[in-house]
Amino acid sequence: MEDVERLLKGTVDELDRLLNAKNVLGDPIEKDGATVIPIVSYGFGFGAGGGESEKNGNGGGTGGGGGIRPLGAIIIDADGARVEAVQGPMTTLVETVGETAKRAIDSRAARAAKT
Repeated sequence: MEDVERLLKGTVDELDRLLNAKNVLGDPIEKDGATVIPIVSYGFGFGAGGGESEKNGNGGGTGGGGGIRPLGAIIIDADGARVEAVQGPMTTLVETVGETAKRAIDSRAARAAKT
């Protein structure tokens, strides 16, 4: 069973490394006075199991899989902030995130202008 625990710990450690906000909102790209922040959706799953018997000894294993899908990008330029969505079933989510980001950026810009 120690092998299964070791395998499971390795899998969880790797998922912990992968599942962070930087992977959902990519590194900003700056070009010609505009900043582009990529947005992606991703998901992962995994499982582990093991057992032992007097006849066959010990056995165990882990497995996992995942996927990443581009959703769009937040674009910040002289015209303000907007979201350019990749067309598909997640478009509504991207538009919602984009509107929220735009309101936050516009609010921050308005506060900065007052000071």
